[in-house]
Amino acid sequence: MVTLNKIYTRTGDKGTTSLATGETVPKFDARVEAYGAVDEANAALGVARLHCGQDGELDAILGRIQNDLFDLGADLATPERGKPLGWEALRILPNQVTRLENEIDAMNAAIPALDSFILPGGTPLSAYLHVARTITRRAERQVAALMQTEGEIVSASVLHYLNRLSDLLFVAGRRANANGADDVKWVPGLTR
Repeated sequence: MVTLNKIYTRTGDKGTTSLATGETVPKFDARVEAYGAVDEANAALGVARLHCGQDGELDAILGRIQNDLFDLGADLATPERGKPLGWEALRILPNQVTRLENEIDAMNAAIPALDSFILPGGTPLSAYLHVARTITRRAERQVAALMQTEGEIVSASVLHYLNRLSDLLFVAGRRANANGADDVKWVPGLTR
């Protein structure tokens, strides 16, 4: 359990922050940028959930994902350094990725195949899900870059989770548009 007695610490006033391991890094460190983008995606999901209305199943899925994203942020904030931590680090597991895949398949089964690219929009819920999707894609790119940084170890499950999550959010956006019936289709060259 986490206990937060004081919200401000003033430790960030020098442009640094602490990872869960206690090491101090600049606020623009690649690891901080990655879990910061995950936090943004989580916030966007919070806004999307305000528009779930009668879709309790989707709201429950998104609520669980928000919790998963906190776990994923904790995973990123606790780098593997080959030294004992004194506690078990929270890590994203392959079964969390598999659950997303199963939810994608279940949602997508009710949606007709695409015959065009679609624009983010339609219902408010769909639009907000697309915002969350694009932020998730940025988080995925930042995690991929972090994985290429010498000396940084990131579980492949973190990257897999973010990749599947962006796919799930795309499909959920179509679900929110009457299972694709209200999708806004891209018309190439429309405004030429």
